[in-house]
Amino acid sequence: IQPDGGGPDVFVHISAVERAGLSTLADGQKVNYEIEQDRRTGKSSAGNLSKAS
Repeated sequence: IQPDGGGPDVFVHISAVERAGLSTLADGQKVNYEIEQDRRTGKSSAGNLSKAS
């Protein structure tokens, strides 16, 4: 995911996309998300996705 405000891209796992009720993300598709930390790896990823209105 490329943040609107700039900065580095945010990784999103397909399982987070599917939990949001989406089958895939299209290039340029706007979504809302929260940054989550993986407890095991400490890496950041996008979670709690929803379609942006």
